[in-house]
Amino acid sequence: MPRTLTSIKDEIVSYKGQLVKCRTSKGRNKIEVTQGILLDVYPKLFTMYVESKASTVSFSYAEILTKEVELEIVPSV
Repeated sequence: MPRTLTSIKDEIVSYKGQLVKCRTSKGRNKIEVTQGILLDVYPKLFTMYVESKASTVSFSYAEILTKEVELEIVPSV
């Protein structure tokens, strides 16, 4: 079954408040890996708090659909 923006959003909603690892493609074979807490989910994007940068970053669901951003749940210890 092909992924849609709606199915991606529903999956992200289930991750809200959890610690996630985010792998972001910055182009030209540059990958940035950050870890943070998924804060809020909005109709077109979601936000994540990154402790190492002490800032909030936002991503769109389309970035996940096009695989520019990949999320992975960090298991709690």
